[in-house]
Amino acid sequence: MPKIQAVSTYSPPYSLTQDNAENFIKELFAGKMNKLERYLKVFKNAEIFNRQLAMPIEWYKENHSFSEKNDLYIELATEYSIKVIQKCLSEAADVTIRDINAIIFVSTTGISTPSIEARLMNQLSFSNDVVRIPIWGLGCGGGAAGISRANDYCLAHPESSVLVICVELCSLTFQPKDLNKSNFIGTSLFGDGAACALISGDQVKLSHTKTLPRIQATASKLLPNSENIMGWRIEDDGLHVIFAKSIPNIIVKWFAPFVESFLAQHELSPQTIHRFIAHPGGKKVLTAYESALELPKELVAPSSIILQQHGNMSSPTVLYVLKYVMDQQPNRGEFGIMASLGPGFSGELVLLEWE
Repeated sequence: MPKIQAVSTYSPPYSLTQDNAENFIKELFAGKMNKLERYLKVFKNAEIFNRQLAMPIEWYKENHSFSEKNDLYIELATEYSIKVIQKCLSEAADVTIRDINAIIFVSTTGISTPSIEARLMNQLSFSNDVVRIPIWGLGCGGGAAGISRANDYCLAHPESSVLVICVELCSLTFQPKDLNKSNFIGTSLFGDGAACALISGDQVKLSHTKTLPRIQATASKLLPNSENIMGWRIEDDGLHVIFAKSIPNIIVKWFAPFVESFLAQHELSPQTIHRFIAHPGGKKVLTAYESALELPKELVAPSSIILQQHGNMSSPTVLYVLKYVMDQQPNRGEFGIMASLGPGFSGELVLLEWE
């Protein structure tokens, strides 16, 4: 059973309050669409207080080509990845950058070939035989999926250590001329962020005094014919967000039974889980988790806190929640479940036990 040794996060330098985000959109779209005031209610309803952006707010008022935005994505994704890798390894026990056997790089908000992890290997002292596993297109589900794929690698190679790096620059996908409601919802929710997790196989010798989570099991599930629920619409000017209003209902009718079935396979239930590490897609998503799985509010609180402080950063967000929970030092023997949803429409689950 591979173990998560450390998790680090990095928040970009430009902070944006929700009030300022609302005022920005109000000014930008004034006179351009009907029912603007009604749409602006999504900002207050989101219950996000603050998030971080890769660029100052003035930058987003101007039009930028897909090429310009993507060049900036490559530059900043590389920079932020280096920061979280160095921070993660500084917090880990007995593992250095030369000990890393595989890099899983997860992102959906930009395009790069060669992928970002190749650029990292040219700037940090990785061994040049590190296995590269870039994952693109999983969106908000990518954080938990990255942990699952690291688990698979370490089960096959128990002497290995793997870095899972999630970087999303959602703000660079903002479309100042898109009057679609999904653009408003995305703007009310999305922030930028980066996270890194170190996962080690059973044969990696560890010396530590903290309780750490072992990965007991993972699961993935796809909802057939659901491509239009969440994702990107790719046009000449870049990525346009797709959100369906049915997502909370899907959590109740489809995702909650998936979670319950997964836990039952391991003689557990939502009521016997000590830690719920959910990707906070938004307030309605967290409310749906809480009601469908009959969870107490304190179990959902870590996800809610991360959402309030950072917004929805897509794939890194669940790792922010995981770090928050790990910093609380759960007791030995406590169980936790990571849960995230992404384009597909798909669900990802990871069962954890602290040791």
